[in-house]
Amino acid sequence: MTCLFAPHALLPTGWAQGVLLQWNASGHFTQVHTGATCPPGAARAAGPVVPALPNLHSHAFQRAFAGLTEYRAGGVDVVADSFWSWRDLMYRFAGRITPEALEAIATWAYIEMLEAGYTHVCEFQYVHHQPDGTPYVDDAAMCHAILRAARSAGIGLTLLPVLYQSSGFGAQPPTQGQGRFIRSTDSMLLLLEQLNKEIPRLGGDLTLNQGPATRLGLAPHSLRAVPPDALREAVAGMHAIDPRAPIHIHIAEQTKEVDDCLAWSGQRPVDWLLDHAPVDARWCLVHATHMSDAEYQRAAATGAVAGLCPSTEANLGDGVFDLPRWRQHGGAWGIGSDSHVCINAAEEVMLLEYTQRLTRRARNVGATDAQPDTATALWLQAVAGGAQASGVAIGGLAAGQRADFLVLDAQHIALQGLPAEQALAAHVFASGRGSALAQTWVAGTCVVLEGRYSGRGHARQRFAQARTGLLRDV
Repeated sequence: MTCLFAPHALLPTGWAQGVLLQWNASGHFTQVHTGATCPPGAARAAGPVVPALPNLHSHAFQRAFAGLTEYRAGGVDVVADSFWSWRDLMYRFAGRITPEALEAIATWAYIEMLEAGYTHVCEFQYVHHQPDGTPYVDDAAMCHAILRAARSAGIGLTLLPVLYQSSGFGAQPPTQGQGRFIRSTDSMLLLLEQLNKEIPRLGGDLTLNQGPATRLGLAPHSLRAVPPDALREAVAGMHAIDPRAPIHIHIAEQTKEVDDCLAWSGQRPVDWLLDHAPVDARWCLVHATHMSDAEYQRAAATGAVAGLCPSTEANLGDGVFDLPRWRQHGGAWGIGSDSHVCINAAEEVMLLEYTQRLTRRARNVGATDAQPDTATALWLQAVAGGAQASGVAIGGLAAGQRADFLVLDAQHIALQGLPAEQALAAHVFASGRGSALAQTWVAGTCVVLEGRYSGRGHARQRFAQARTGLLRDV
């Protein structure tokens, strides 16, 4: 099939009726006609069609211990139990994972994403070496596991190998739990060069039976984990390999991180980054939760995307990003599921809106003058920002973009009988933990039908076995 007729579809400009979507053998839209009638023999969407969301921040291996850290350790009080105590538990888990387990966990997580409305994932991959910190014989073994998982699931992938060198600002030595993450800058650049040769470049041919092509980028983990010289050299090296490659970095996620950066440099993290790195539209500032007024304005002006992960930020007690202030300065943003305590695109959008309501004590914060419907406004912005952060043409239902889209389940009780725009709002705010998706399409291929991914049973079994093995003695 290379076309689909949608009685109602959400285009980058808003809702339209009578939309004929056409794509080519490489899985990219060639034409999007509005005011059309369904051609003879063409398939007809059984519900409203909306663009799929890119997932701009993922640590796939963390899906296997989601929900297993929801207790207060002995001797840790409610104030001390935070991101930092959670991180200690995460390190224990990361210390045991193997390439085989990572592939099984990531495959299942990616299938869950497809069933939940994501069709592309930016994988922030920082477990590089064997448990004792020595490299695998195949130095790219863990990245290869992610590549196999994405290919097996049929999800689009932006692979972001992570540069990690120190445990704190001022190039503090790494801790024992960080040994598997550590790479020299030269080692990272060699890895990127190897992967760049192995991965088809953006714009390369894509066939329907092979799935979407993979994009390569770089992720300096954070300012505390990457000293200034290494940050400069790694970004320059990535630019030499591919000047358009995405660059993602954790920043200003925690108030302790801000305080430590001030003590080290006299500047807040985002201010320091903007003064010392060539931040532009290629960059994704993951979390960026704790910024000053000036940082919001300066960062938005670079064109960088803010990578927001509402369910993880809530789970870890990070704080709340000020979305209206960011948008006031024209800032782009997208959604990530990060630690995967929740894999549900609609629920992330809902949580983003609800945290804004709680902090501002107001409703419909995500709506705009141009688009007063909150779900529609937030969905379109998340698609655009996520596509930019991915470095891939997945920016919605338009010619030249990859044919990634969702068909909402018009018969779902939360949506039944509603107009298209209200159906999307019901999908975001009223469909519950089970989303109201009927189909997920990636590069012109339907990979989820009637809300379920074909062959999910085997992948789920492999995930459960991998998790059971990893949890022994942890």
